[in-house]
Amino acid sequence: MSGFLSFLSSFSTTLTFSITFGTVILFGALGEILSEKGGNLNLGVPGIMYIGAIGSLVGALWFQGATGSLAGSLGIFYPILCVIVCLIFAFGMAMLAGLLFAYLTISLRTNQNVTGLTLTIFGTGIANYIGGSLGSVGTVRADVTSDAIKAYITPLVKWLDSLTDKFNLGSLLFRHGFMVYLAILVAIALWYFLTKTRTGLSLRAVGENTATADAAGININKYKYLSTCIGAGISGLGGCFYVMEYIDGLWETSATIGALGWLAVALVIFATWKPMRCIWGAYLFGLLSWFYFLVPGLFKGSDKIFQMLPYLFTLLVLILVSLRRKPEDQPPASLGKAYFREER
Repeated sequence: MSGFLSFLSSFSTTLTFSITFGTVILFGALGEILSEKGGNLNLGVPGIMYIGAIGSLVGALWFQGATGSLAGSLGIFYPILCVIVCLIFAFGMAMLAGLLFAYLTISLRTNQNVTGLTLTIFGTGIANYIGGSLGSVGTVRADVTSDAIKAYITPLVKWLDSLTDKFNLGSLLFRHGFMVYLAILVAIALWYFLTKTRTGLSLRAVGENTATADAAGININKYKYLSTCIGAGISGLGGCFYVMEYIDGLWETSATIGALGWLAVALVIFATWKPMRCIWGAYLFGLLSWFYFLVPGLFKGSDKIFQMLPYLFTLLVLILVSLRRKPEDQPPASLGKAYFREER
């Protein structure tokens, strides 16, 4: 009986970590889907997530340094404003990285694979350099994590918990950082945009057949630039969530953001470029990443083997998609290809 209770405790802990990691992956994958739907293959997602992470820390330190004396007078609005500033800095700096990628690949027509990998190396290096120079910034946690906002919505959280207490789901569903729910809302909004709006359909046309979209009067460069930059901004929020929620406002030195960034790229393929599939796929990837926690000591090195599972699942999906050849599960036809109007 004690062994079963121990397993349940481990399983609950694993689910908590899975949701956190899944949310980071989900943000990264959603941003990449938006970029790829416009025909741009951005392999710089890990570097962009690093830039978003360091952007959020820089924003928090800047805000606290500039408005620290106003904390008392602003009351409950101070932590809320700090959260907003962190999100803006993370999104904005990641967008700048996306703009750099867009300029190189769209305007200068450089190879997208090489440019993306270069952006990953550059983003990781510059973020670690800035993060290392900042040192320990754990003091920002109290103002920039979801706990600061959650303190003012405790009645709502208690009410939601009361609805699910008999199912023991309260802590699993309603006690996460607000960005967990924001990621799901972004996925739903992206699905609606791509499938139900004229602008989204035009973007998909650019990714499927750029020459035809150009002939139809669609501004190719505008759609490609906006999808790449906004997609990079969304991916950057994943890095923001990781440093602010998971490691308590500290800078990470374990290269975990980079690993989750590559999982986000794999998730795009796993979800066959569909935002709604990304939701459950991201949490599945998060669970697979922490599955070794449920089987400690199963065999030597089991943690490293189980951490390969998300990639193995992605390979399996690639094989199945290739065998079935369903048109709706294929990548955009113009993905990764530079567009030359002269060849139209």
